This record gives sequence, C-alpha cells and structure tokens, in this order.
Amino acid sequence: MNKPKLWTRNFVNVCLSSFFLFLTFYYLLVSLPIYVIQDLHGNPSKVGLVVTVFLVAAILIRPIAGQWIGKIGEKAVLMISLIIFTVASAFYFLPHTLIGLLILRFFHGLGFGIATTAAGTIVAEIIPDSRRGEGMGYYAMSMNLAMVAGPFLGLTAIQNWGTVWTFAIAFICASFALISGWFITLKTEKPGQVEVKKKVSAVRFQDLFEKSAIRISLVGALFALVYSSVLSFVSVYAKQLGLVEVASLFFVVYAVILLLSRPFTGKWFDLYGANVIIYPAIICFAVGMLLLSKASSASAFLISAGLIGMGWGTVFPSLQTIAIHEAPPKRRGLATATFLSIFDFGIGVGSYIVGFAGAKIGFSSLYFSGTFIVIAGLIVYFLLYGRKLSIQRKADGQ
Repeated sequence: MNKPKLWTRNFVNVCLSSFFLFLTFYYLLVSLPIYVIQDLHGNPSKVGLVVTVFLVAAILIRPIAGQWIGKIGEKAVLMISLIIFTVASAFYFLPHTLIGLLILRFFHGLGFGIATTAAGTIVAEIIPDSRRGEGMGYYAMSMNLAMVAGPFLGLTAIQNWGTVWTFAIAFICASFALISGWFITLKTEKPGQVEVKKKVSAVRFQDLFEKSAIRISLVGALFALVYSSVLSFVSVYAKQLGLVEVASLFFVVYAVILLLSRPFTGKWFDLYGANVIIYPAIICFAVGMLLLSKASSASAFLISAGLIGMGWGTVFPSLQTIAIHEAPPKRRGLATATFLSIFDFGIGVGSYIVGFAGAKIGFSSLYFSGTFIVIAGLIVYFLLYGRKLSIQRKADGQ
C-alpha cells in the first residue's frame, strides 16, 4: 500500500518559509542585545525587553490571527503577515533609541505571531493524516535548524561585519521567507470555511482560543521555561566554564542529533502513539540538563547538547502535533495559535526571570534546577494527557 505523498511543493515551501522566518527571529535574538549595549548604550538589565516586547506582541496577536484565518483563509493571512514581517526587518536601520527599537520590535512581533500561526495551520492542512507525526516533525525541524543557524550567523555578523550588514542580512532572510510563502498554492475555499465565516459575529473566548489545545499547551510552556535558559545563556555558561572554544558547537551538535533522529521519531509517533515517543524524549531532555549542569569538560558539554537536541527536539513537535490532532479540522488554526501563544509565554517569562536567577544562584545551579522542572513536566504531561491516551489505547486493544 502506497503512502500518501508528504514532500509536496506546498510542504517544501511552507518549511522553507518557516525556516527563514525563524532564522530571522533567532538571528536578531542574539545580535540585538549586543547592538543595544554597544551602539545604543542601553542598560544591560533592560536588554531582555528586546525579546519580551517581541514575544508579547506575538502572543497578543495569535488568537486574533487564528480568527482571521477562519474568515479570509490561511494563504492571505500568511502573505499579509510576511509582508509586515519583512517591512519591519527593513527598518532596523532607523531607531537610534531603545524606545524606538522597542516600538519596532512590537510591530515586528505582530508579523511574526500572525505568520507562525498561518504557517502552522497551512502545514496541518497539507500533511496527510496518516503521516501527521512525521510531517510535523520535519516541519518543526526547519525551525530547529533555524535556531542553530540564526545565532551563529547573528553573532558572526554583529562581531565582524558591523551594524549595516547585520541588519541587511536580517532583511534578506525575511525576504526569502516572503518569497517562499508566495509559492504556496492552496484552494481558495476549504471544507468548513464558509460555515466558519457565517458563524463568526461577536468575539468570544472560543473564537480566540481552542479549548482542546490548552492543556497540552501548558505542558509545552512548562518545558519552554527550561528551554529558554539553554537558548539564552548557554554561551555565557560556556564562558564561565572556560569552554568558549566549543560554545558555538553546542547548537551544531544539537542540530546533528536532531537531524539523525527526526526520520525515526516522527514515524514512531504515527505508528505507536505519542506516549511511546514523548516519555523517553522528556527523560532524555532531563538527563541532558543534568549533564549540562555538571559539565566540566568539552565532551560532557557537547554530549549534553546532543541529549537536549534529542529530547527537546522531539518533545516540541510532538506536543504541537497533539494540539492540532485534538482540535476539529476547521479549528486547527486556532489550535496552532493557542499552542504557540502559550508556548511563547513560557519562553518570554523564562527569558525574563532566568537572567535574574542565573545571577543569584549561578548557571550551574540553574540548569540543575531545570532538570527537576523537566521531570515535573513529565508528571504534568501524564496527568493532563498521557494517562488519558494510555486508557484510550487500552480500550482500543492496542
């Protein structure tokens, strides 16, 4: 029996568009703090606002974006958002004060929030149901690869090529996201879309959030608190350990392990269910955090990167797949928006408090504490979803 085709032109283009979208995000995530301190002479304690304001805008707009998708369709919303995102990327040359930069970041975050919601909805629609776990895994991998390439390129640009080239590259990356999105072709009307248009009138809670996605999204937000500490401060931690020379390799090892594991984990998700994949991945994530907290050599530091890549890189797309799978087909846009908004809330809160915590207790203790948060996340996953899935599979005789 032939499998339904996964690697269609639309799937490739939505993956490319998301890759360049997130590449721009992570690129600016690491280069802007340096720009704020060196060029705008900003207070280091306020640098975190550059990330927080961006994510707040994305969180606020996503529920509304999910509603827009039901009204005018995914492609139209995607193109409008990518235009906003690209235009904002072209204006980083202009602000000469921190306030001006924060206003631009808010505007930029609006485009990012809408685009990620629309792209996530499109990919959920075009992936065959029988290959949903595999397809969502590859889609998430495009974002994970951007997480590797973005920081490396951003630090290289701001340290070696100056501000003008740094912002020019950000605009070029955003433009590639727009071009890739342009080549996505969808039907003008999908099943159920007309019904949604007719029903939408007053804005209600159920029009802004997908209830079925909230529980699994809270699990994702809990893990995001820990992940934000790795994303934001692992290079600072490496410097404290005297491992500056291997710090840049952390996310490279992360990506390699992720690439090697992705073809298997996505298929296993489809064949055996979420629990078979998620429980080992969470444990792998916890072990990686524990090893990172105790790392005193380059080998231990990089092995922890591989374990975190295997763990977190599997957990994130699996949770997002569950959020989409649990929602009715016509509400997958809202499910995607709900998941990403709550997840980004975890990242935003984590980015803000981790710096203070690291300064108080040290990054080694911070990562050690993160191990127990991940383990707590396993328990929360079991209580909110995993237990129900086990009961359901037993009832189905699987």
